[in-house]
Amino acid sequence: MPLDPAFIADCPYAPDAQLIDDILLVDRERSRIVARMPTHVDIPITRDQRVHPVRHPRHVSGGLIVHITGIVGFAHAYHILDLRHADGWSGYGTHIKSARFKRMAGIGEPLELGCTAASVRRIRGNYFIVYRFDFHQAGELVYESEQSAVFTRAAADERAAL
Repeated sequence: MPLDPAFIADCPYAPDAQLIDDILLVDRERSRIVARMPTHVDIPITRDQRVHPVRHPRHVSGGLIVHITGIVGFAHAYHILDLRHADGWSGYGTHIKSARFKRMAGIGEPLELGCTAASVRRIRGNYFIVYRFDFHQAGELVYESEQSAVFTRAAADERAAL
């Protein structure tokens, strides 16, 4: 499904930093979401690469891939857990337990960004989530990781001050 304008508006990052253009799967039963990210020469960091056809071909940088895990984690919280930034919820990565760049993410073919919550615990009003990410391009695994995040909710008086 194309991105819901309400999702775009609720995200704590501006549209240019959201980087995804479609939600391909929302599976509440499996706590899994899959989003799509176009890859082109004008995405952040990529547009600033000093390209060499052999030594440094244009690609989606590893730093940007780690950033996109946060966006997909936000999409999971929004679509699966119904946590809304507008309602005071904010999520922050806490740990990258493992991360493997299996191959370089090139430019042209979109990335399919899989995110599954392996564990969701609610403790004292906060959500502690362990995510497993699997990013594919043209059917091949590009990146996989296990990362954790915490989602906290601002108090009502803090939300009113905004």
